[in-house]
Amino acid sequence: MRIGIVADIHCNHQAVAIALERMGTVDELLCAGDAVYQFRFSNEVMELLRRHHARYVLGNHEEVLLGRWGERARNAPTVRRENLAYMQSQPFNLDVQVNGRRLYMVHGSPWEPRNEYIYPNSPALKRLGQIGSDLVVLGHTHYHMAERVGRSLVINPGSCGEARDHRNGFCLSYAILDTETEEVTFDHFEDPTRALLPAEGHR
Repeated sequence: MRIGIVADIHCNHQAVAIALERMGTVDELLCAGDAVYQFRFSNEVMELLRRHHARYVLGNHEEVLLGRWGERARNAPTVRRENLAYMQSQPFNLDVQVNGRRLYMVHGSPWEPRNEYIYPNSPALKRLGQIGSDLVVLGHTHYHMAERVGRSLVINPGSCGEARDHRNGFCLSYAILDTETEEVTFDHFEDPTRALLPAEGHR
């Protein structure tokens, strides 16, 4: 089974459209949160996730947008109600069976503080083996990662919308997981919105 994984899109619908085209046919699409900004909604991103029947968990940016401080942003006249309803219906974590393997997905951390950044060298990484899942998918850091922790394969696809990973030259990324072999492949590509920004204003 071939699973495409994206995270931290942050309203960059041009980038996620490129990622979906580059990854080709997948049996499942996962989105590990922060598909939007906390005060900015994206109809285009939601419609891409809906169209691909993505399994999608909410991140810290969705939490703000859906809370009291995001009321003005989510009630803007440009926000399509069906897309907002789709986002509101998503969980903060997912624990499912996929092709005979237990998959757990959360945006930041399964424990408090939920918005902890778990990098490959984080002490908290070792705790993820306690979940007991075959596959653990995270987002939040914008750093790609595939690490074996006990019986668990921990995957972060990196960011498909806002590059922060110096290890790949600040490119965007997504991951492909083969559930039969547990091989993880990362694809890195340039942000198509970079050309729209002043050179001095972009990292």
